[in-house]
Amino acid sequence: MAAPAALHAARRAVAESLAEGELNLVGCSGGADSLALAAAAAWHHRKDAGPHRNTRVGAVVVDHHLHPRSVEISGQAVRQLKALGLEPVRIVPAAVDQQSTQGPEAAARTGRYAAFRSAMKELGAVRLLTAHTKDDQAEQVLLGLARGSGTRSLAGIPAVRGPYRRPLLGLSRAETEEICLHHGLSWWTDPANSDPRYLRSRLRTEIMPHLQERLSPTIKDALARTASIAAEDAAYLEEQAKEIFPTLLEDPDPSGALRLRLTGLRAQPPAIRRRIVALAAVAAGAPAPSFERIQAVDRLVDGGRSRGPVQLEGELAVYRGARGTSEYGKLILIPPSPG
Repeated sequence: MAAPAALHAARRAVAESLAEGELNLVGCSGGADSLALAAAAAWHHRKDAGPHRNTRVGAVVVDHHLHPRSVEISGQAVRQLKALGLEPVRIVPAAVDQQSTQGPEAAARTGRYAAFRSAMKELGAVRLLTAHTKDDQAEQVLLGLARGSGTRSLAGIPAVRGPYRRPLLGLSRAETEEICLHHGLSWWTDPANSDPRYLRSRLRTEIMPHLQERLSPTIKDALARTASIAAEDAAYLEEQAKEIFPTLLEDPDPSGALRLRLTGLRAQPPAIRRRIVALAAVAAGAPAPSFERIQAVDRLVDGGRSRGPVQLEGELAVYRGARGTSEYGKLILIPPSPG
């Protein structure tokens, strides 16, 4: 049987994601997406695979222990990954904080990436590939729209972030199933993917099909294209903000406080100004602030009646210097006192 076009596309995309001459890992859940990714990556692992002949590809099967058959499912995935020729193949547990305020999906993701980092360190891998598809990307853009978030959120799932690569963002979920069928791979479908308790599941099984029927049959392609455009725009704006940010900083304060010159900050377009505020918050030791908190700081910058403070994540306080003091004309970010 001739290989489907999707398999050739997956192999090309994976080729651009691999670190040549190094160990790369595929993150695998046993689902169709990750098994298809493993099949495409295995082609590059074999000695006769052309320019990537010195590249090694292994796999990590993450077991969240959230399903009663998780041991069986992980074992089946391992057997198929080894049959594809991947080496090494490991099962790694992912700790999921059931009491997390992030919600179950976010908690599982946090545990999964912690397991990825641990496996990469243990095995000496420099890169890890995950199997997010065009469907995942379209869903992520819709979630960003639902939250009313900015350009970075609409950019969806990044193709590259640190050591992680997502080469299948151009393929649909149906195409990954075609690849699995071609290779005779049996995949597992997580029942949580259709559980209406989870927002992403409702979006996948109810909202997206409705949009395809009533709005456009190519809505997933349009949303994925939106993500690509937004990612380029966001990257440019962030680069501009990084260049301008240090020019607005006062000399460092031994206490860890940061001071930005308000005249220069006010001169920036809102899109750049908000990003500079976020950079300043991170530089002061706080997590990246939410859009709502950045807006609150922006009102201080604009010169509203209140001088603050505005409280950001990480107990970071932001206020505007008072008239008649040495702090006048500055935006001050004060981290919490040690101890």
